[in-house]
Amino acid sequence: MSSITIQPASSIKGSIIVPGDKSISHRSIMLGAIANGVTTVRGFLRGEDNMSTMHAFRAMGVEIADDGETIEITGRGLHGLKEPGDVLDCGNSGTTIRLITGLLSGQSFFSVVTGDKYLRKRPMKRVVEPLSQMGAQITGRNGGTLAPLAINGGNLKGIRYQSPVSSAQIKSSIMLAALYAEGETSVTEPSLSRDHSERMFRYFGASLDVLSSGVTVRGGFELTAMEVNVPGDISSAAFFIVAALITPNSELLIKNVGVNPSRTGVIDILQAMGGDIQLVGSRELSGEPVADILVRSSSLKGVAISGSVVPRAIDEFPAICVAAARAEGITTIRDARELRVKETDRITAMAVNLRHLGIKVCETEDGMDITGSEQLLGGAVDSCGDHRIAMSMSVAALVAASAITISDVGCVATSFPTFFQLLEEVSVK
Repeated sequence: MSSITIQPASSIKGSIIVPGDKSISHRSIMLGAIANGVTTVRGFLRGEDNMSTMHAFRAMGVEIADDGETIEITGRGLHGLKEPGDVLDCGNSGTTIRLITGLLSGQSFFSVVTGDKYLRKRPMKRVVEPLSQMGAQITGRNGGTLAPLAINGGNLKGIRYQSPVSSAQIKSSIMLAALYAEGETSVTEPSLSRDHSERMFRYFGASLDVLSSGVTVRGGFELTAMEVNVPGDISSAAFFIVAALITPNSELLIKNVGVNPSRTGVIDILQAMGGDIQLVGSRELSGEPVADILVRSSSLKGVAISGSVVPRAIDEFPAICVAAARAEGITTIRDARELRVKETDRITAMAVNLRHLGIKVCETEDGMDITGSEQLLGGAVDSCGDHRIAMSMSVAALVAASAITISDVGCVATSFPTFFQLLEEVSVK
């Protein structure tokens, strides 16, 4: 799909289920592959990013059965992976390439990882540096800072690493390597990033201590296969939360969404803006908190966003920017420099696209200032090949003066293959 035109809506109504959590789906494959026994996964997200992870582990000898409903992973144990016969292609998935680089650093064989043209531009030094300190030999383009990366792993030793940025990908990459390292490995970060790895490591029987600002993992402990029920992805739900908030006369129920506290920054921010968002029927599923999310249209106000809430909402900022565009007053975003090294530079991409819609945006090094408006213009915008930019602009179109055409929307399949179908179902014209 090269482009799509979204018409304005009069309201958002209904009840939906969003696809399974992308982060948990990735980790279920990875830990299931190196556990002992058969791991069963339900609710797995069959987006392109997660399929890249699945293909990579199949290439290392892991038997993974998929009947369309349930994934069954026959684990090979901590040391049972086989040397791949070819380069491992991670597609567009930053999670796949960074986490698998950590895991491959603990293997006694040679491997090469790469990805598409967008992934090959993304910074890899952030994981290569600590993994090299542990003893892995990693080379690649631009002094080992860009993919493709060639990895000679094994003989790792535990380290204490202070990450310069709060990133679950960095932390999780080191944690996976730590399973194979001698002694203990500790990772601390400036503020809490999402903790799906910590929860799933514990669920599969790894030996670890969760710290106030990080985690310590002890190497050499075997994992045990588990049953994993993947909740809906809050990053996917965020687009529909914002759609219901900004479109008049709306009420939407989003069922079975993961509400891990390290991921609910988007809800905290939108509630601070005045959003009517309620969590209904809170419960726990496979070690993760889950709830239904009830959203009603609201009059939003601009707020200041910075500090520790930012890493808890980092993937949801394109959607938050659309909410800010409809809020009264100015929304300021700071401490979000990490947005510049996502699938695209999301600060610039959102600033440019919102300006096309008539919104005043002042871009800063680590964020932006967005002056809200009651009226968004129609027209044409560019997704920049970024799934979250494409979906956020689709939400903006619901409240624009006329239709908006979004270019290059095939990228949405990386995380949310049914997005446009669901958006059509809940949009009342």
